Amino acid sequence: MTIHRDLFIGGREVPAVSGRRAEDHNPWTGEVYATVAAGGAEDVRRAVAAADAAFPDWAATGPAERRAVFLKAADILDSRGDDAATLMAQEAGGSRPWALFNVQLAAGMLREAAAAVTAPRGEVLTPQDDGTLSLAVREPVGVVAAFAPWNAPVILGTRAVAAPLAAGNAVVVKPSEDAPLACGYFVADVLREAGLPDGVLNVVSNAREDAAEVAEALVDEPAVRAVNFTGSTNVGRRIGDLAAHRLKPAVLELGGKNSVVVLDDADVDHAVDAATFAVFMNAGQICMSADRILVHASLAQEFTEKFTAKVASLPQGDPGQPTTVIGPLVTAASAERVAALIRDAVDRGAEVLTGGGAPEGAVHPATVLAGVAPGMELYHGEAFGPLCAITAFADDDEAVALANDTDHGLTCGILTENATHGLAVARRIRTGIVHVGDQSVADEPQVPFGGFKASGYGRFGGRWGIEAFSNTRWVTVATRHPHYPF
Repeated sequence: MTIHRDLFIGGREVPAVSGRRAEDHNPWTGEVYATVAAGGAEDVRRAVAAADAAFPDWAATGPAERRAVFLKAADILDSRGDDAATLMAQEAGGSRPWALFNVQLAAGMLREAAAAVTAPRGEVLTPQDDGTLSLAVREPVGVVAAFAPWNAPVILGTRAVAAPLAAGNAVVVKPSEDAPLACGYFVADVLREAGLPDGVLNVVSNAREDAAEVAEALVDEPAVRAVNFTGSTNVGRRIGDLAAHRLKPAVLELGGKNSVVVLDDADVDHAVDAATFAVFMNAGQICMSADRILVHASLAQEFTEKFTAKVASLPQGDPGQPTTVIGPLVTAASAERVAALIRDAVDRGAEVLTGGGAPEGAVHPATVLAGVAPGMELYHGEAFGPLCAITAFADDDEAVALANDTDHGLTCGILTENATHGLAVARRIRTGIVHVGDQSVADEPQVPFGGFKASGYGRFGGRWGIEAFSNTRWVTVATRHPHYPF
């Protein structure tokens, strides 16, 4: 039986005003897995009104009660690994290990949100008049518009709401059309069961053809006071423009063109394992995935031989099989996009070291290229699939220049056995995140996660996430009657 979910507004599931539904396809089989209500602008207005009505009581709820909701939600989520694995395989082609990692990290985010509820929310300032108590106080902004993507749906669906809710805001989520259950309804169900009051979190799904209309309506609503978007750079630019035009702050976590840099003092075998994980985890569909492997010339031959052999051995196919590493991409069109990047590179002189060829449905073989150069689409474009290019460099200066030769600036991994050497290189890399002695893919609930340049701005995680979705007010209390000049 096909699953169906209606919009989640004000604590109830309600159909879209239009009565329309959108199909949710399994990328492995191509079959319809579920349907969801296809919301429109009027549904957005209903959801924002519900959130706005629920906001004052939630903001005024005591910290112990709010903290308890997040802690209970984390425990519930921990118990639902099997449910998450089914959803992620059916909606986005995610493997079971990837799904269980999603649950683990998302539960950690909820526990971090619980801790944030009782963290300090301001400071005492030094006034010019000693008869005044002067305070900087952080308070919730109101309603937050959140956009949750499909590629790490439980992680990013949770991240879309956890910090805004912990700060005392109400939230309206627009989940991705490619995984609306996992990144929208599943997370909302967990929080609802944990005791989150009605209306504090609302979910408006939509048909793909209505995405722009629904997004614009959500950002445009006057009661929405902040925007939280994770997704592609192209869409993020549009969301950022809409928010800026309406004078609303936005946190934008966008695409990446990430490198793993293998320095001359790296352990080659470890570097091979690390780079393989960085490129091919979740078939390369992670914002932090590396699609550029930069290797010192002295290690290039050994690394390339071992790396291509390991990549060629990666099991691919059915995401329901526990041994699968390279599952399907989220759609067959995504696999064809990766194939087109390879064709363009090869036509312009690049060499296929392993993989290549035509995709089978949504599955594309794990592919390694050499000789990718400026003028090829892949040189600057994000692969977002099981594809990478190996490039040799002569020295640290060239490695830094290559790593920085992109409009993006999300993350970087620097593989070395000398932390001092690695840190010296890391300080020259223009990314929001860098890992010395490790690869590019990592996240933790308490860290400042985000990028530079075309990878967006603002930070999720820890106190930085709370600050992103709260407003600082200056509050003074006169402890004696002030004197005035007239």
